Amino acid sequence: MPQRIADLLVQRAARSFLGRERELAFLRGVLSAEGPRVVHVFGIAGIGKSSLLEMFSIEAQAQGAIVLRLDCRAVEPTETAFLHALCERSGNPALPLARIADRLAALGAPVVLALDTCEVFRLLDTWLRQNFIPALPDNVRVLLFGRERPLAAWQAEPGWQHLFRTLPLGPLPDEAASALLGRFGVPPEAARRIARGAHGHPLALHLAACAYRERPDLALETTGVEHALDALTRMFLADVGDPLTRRVLEGAAVLRRATVSLLDALFPQLAPGEAFECVRRLPFVECGNEGLVVHDVVREAVARSLRARDPAAYLGYQHAAWHQLRVESASAGRAELWRYTADMLYLIENPVVREAFFPVGTQRLAVEPARGADGAAIARIIESHEGPEAARHLLSWWQRAPQAFSVVRDPHGQAIGLCCKLTPERVAPADLLDDPLTAAWGRHIERSPMPPGQTALLCRRWLSLAQGEAPSDVQAAAWLDLKRTYMELRPMLRRVYLTVRDLLPYAAAAERLGFTVLPDAAVLLDGQRYHSAVLDFGPSSVDGWLAGLAADEIGIRHTPSLLDVEARELVVGARRVALTPLEFGVMAYLAGHEGKAVSRSELLREVWGTRYEGGSNVVDTIVHALRHKLGARADGIETVSGVGYRLRREQ
Repeated sequence: MPQRIADLLVQRAARSFLGRERELAFLRGVLSAEGPRVVHVFGIAGIGKSSLLEMFSIEAQAQGAIVLRLDCRAVEPTETAFLHALCERSGNPALPLARIADRLAALGAPVVLALDTCEVFRLLDTWLRQNFIPALPDNVRVLLFGRERPLAAWQAEPGWQHLFRTLPLGPLPDEAASALLGRFGVPPEAARRIARGAHGHPLALHLAACAYRERPDLALETTGVEHALDALTRMFLADVGDPLTRRVLEGAAVLRRATVSLLDALFPQLAPGEAFECVRRLPFVECGNEGLVVHDVVREAVARSLRARDPAAYLGYQHAAWHQLRVESASAGRAELWRYTADMLYLIENPVVREAFFPVGTQRLAVEPARGADGAAIARIIESHEGPEAARHLLSWWQRAPQAFSVVRDPHGQAIGLCCKLTPERVAPADLLDDPLTAAWGRHIERSPMPPGQTALLCRRWLSLAQGEAPSDVQAAAWLDLKRTYMELRPMLRRVYLTVRDLLPYAAAAERLGFTVLPDAAVLLDGQRYHSAVLDFGPSSVDGWLAGLAADEIGIRHTPSLLDVEARELVVGARRVALTPLEFGVMAYLAGHEGKAVSRSELLREVWGTRYEGGSNVVDTIVHALRHKLGARADGIETVSGVGYRLRREQ
């Protein structure tokens, strides 16, 4: 029988695959009928998770399995976006979960769904565990590859014990590490010496092999892996003969992902695409659908070095990236918007913000929708910290809107905290008026109405059994779940309301995030004053708010967008001004090319259409009308002599 091409691919891949035979054999077990349905593979950055996934994928496909791989970095962490990405990857139109499950079952063959870099999907962890995976047919296996251990809830819940397994990835054995260096051309004696200093870390071994070519006497101190990687990265950069490549790599290290347009914005003096080509072939740079991604370990080492050595250059790259992201995101579709939001988040180094959306620490606590059986635990938590009147109002929400409650569970599955969050459209108006706190928030909304189609999130209360409303692991887990709700409700989410009795522990972080206290919304219950605070995201919802936070952090004088695209209105301070269709078209085009000169002929072509045969003075007439409506902000539209107009970029 002639050999298949699939067999040749497996053989060639196996020859370059070292030191993970035991782990690979474990993964092969998922293809058997008796194997686990879910395997969580975890290990530190650069330890070889993606290489293991690649080898297993080749083997599984050669055996007739269908492998669907999703890079979680490229998917918005919401249920809708995840299902859309899965349908797109499997060649199906957008379908609900039940229809997706039917399609996968109809394939018959084993289907492996592999989620790479799943640590960025913590916002969806509960939904994956409780809703998505249980709905899958029995021919589907799920592989989760990430840096962090899974939450204890995966193994604590009844039924998961035999279906869920973990696979930790450690360093390569000494023999495999030396053999890997040998494949890169390092002689045996040097390979044994270097392997000890690299701690069997695959990325460190790769960098060491690159450094050895320039430094045959290379010796690594036997310190930790992080120090070895820092040292090897510095050596690699020092040995790069082209100073331009070094400089472009430093710029790319400031970004979450490096696209042609972003790198062109960072290095405008280079020919278009030249900066991209400079770093594309580096050994620690991955070229994917989103652009170039510098390996996390190298990126962090390069960024740390640049920030310490040349903080002005570091900040300059951040500024250029922020402006380019603002321009590109203005015209991004709903499916693409998350990429720009994630890019903007990466510029925000404040852990209060970044941790909220991209948690990196291992979490013990899961947040889940409350179930009927949680009623006694919810009552106990509330009555432990609230007086009779406050407890009555909060427990009445449990009776009337149990779907508004989430519970925080400890590793044993016990409910040790809660969060109640509502949207006004999903509860009866009479219920909102019956609760003095939500009634106060309703009065604030009446005095400061939101544009049609936008909504508010009412975070009625979060409580921990042990610490009440005070900062704690339970509170942090509840706030992380709030961020998931932010993502689900955007771009309609305009405001968040919340209440606390003690403002002081949260004052600094809340002010940093943009919350303001509402003095006239304070409510007295059981002799205790419940303070209210509101966060108004602005017309661009969560994405615009994050852009503003990034601008504040990197020192850009940022003013809110002049254009509310959804409402087709100008936003001038607290004033909103309606636009005619042509006024909106001109303003939207200028906003989409913020900071760039746009010619009158370009505006005529893009706004009026190719068939327009009138004079270009109609553009001047529309711009004059826009400036009149902008009032004090009229200078935002600048005249570019001999060309046309430009919407001024914030400095």
